Amino acid sequence: MSSPLTLRLAHTHEADRIIVFINENFDWKLPLVNLPEFFSFYYQSGSQLQYAVAEENNELLAVVGYIRASNADNADIWASVWVAKKGCNGVGLELMDALPRLTGASVVACNNIRPKTMAFYRFLGWHADRMPHYYRLSGQAEYTLARISDATVLPVEGDLSLTPVTNQEQMQKLGLPPTHHTPKKDLWYLTRRYFAFPHLGYQVYATQQQGQLLAYLVARVVDSGCGKVLRIVDFIGEDAILPRLGRAIDNLLHQVQAEYAECYCAGISAQTFAQAGFCERTESSSNILPNYLTPPLFENTEYYYFTNKPDGFVMFKADGDQDRPNLSVD
Repeated sequence: MSSPLTLRLAHTHEADRIIVFINENFDWKLPLVNLPEFFSFYYQSGSQLQYAVAEENNELLAVVGYIRASNADNADIWASVWVAKKGCNGVGLELMDALPRLTGASVVACNNIRPKTMAFYRFLGWHADRMPHYYRLSGQAEYTLARISDATVLPVEGDLSLTPVTNQEQMQKLGLPPTHHTPKKDLWYLTRRYFAFPHLGYQVYATQQQGQLLAYLVARVVDSGCGKVLRIVDFIGEDAILPRLGRAIDNLLHQVQAEYAECYCAGISAQTFAQAGFCERTESSSNILPNYLTPPLFENTEYYYFTNKPDGFVMFKADGDQDRPNLSVD
């Protein structure tokens, strides 16, 4: 007699079993799963293994790995690795639909989904879309990395400055700024993500007014060897603060001698970014702003995402399992 399909959270001791299942049922060996430093960082927290599984007759049919945005029991999450056994895509979709109930998460999202899978999430009643891309050119006469036919550089203003936050202790003392954005990120997540991430370093900045913390801005300078790019990968604060940082971001852009600053972001309007001095690169834009820089690949890159709750939702490049080095698995 066969047992019914079971949807549940994984047990701590099932890590090896899940890794074997993913390797047997995915197209290639994923560094996220097969490199211990990545698997531990993304999917393990204390004794918790951050996977949900679909199981029938003691056989795995689908698994979903997820990343927590906070240390709360009901933390919002980003879905990461989603794999189903051949012929079990329906079970995989059922498992994804159950993820909010299984984890207690109010908001479930995913960064960098395949465009053809957007229909699956829309079938669940969730929101799936292209992630907008914004940029600010440095205004130099010639560009090495960017391929520019429209050299527009928007005017900027701003009364706020950016102060480096150099370690976890400093961020803990500063605390969290007010924000309506979801997923809800806490200090556990922010300090871990930007001060303890393997292989990459980030520059974290705070902006304050009269002793009150207003926002964090997180960036990374990428040096291709023939030019630099200032990559803004996260912003924690209210939308209205971003235009007030326009001049400070422009100063930072020139200070690090980058060709351009760029930011993938869903949930903050193009108008707000324009007020901060950023142009929007649409899918039909003639300007090329390479995403892959070591070595440079001279083409634009599109990202797609989903969320089960679009109201108040904001996504940046570093959310979920994105903005990581492209390491190989031996």
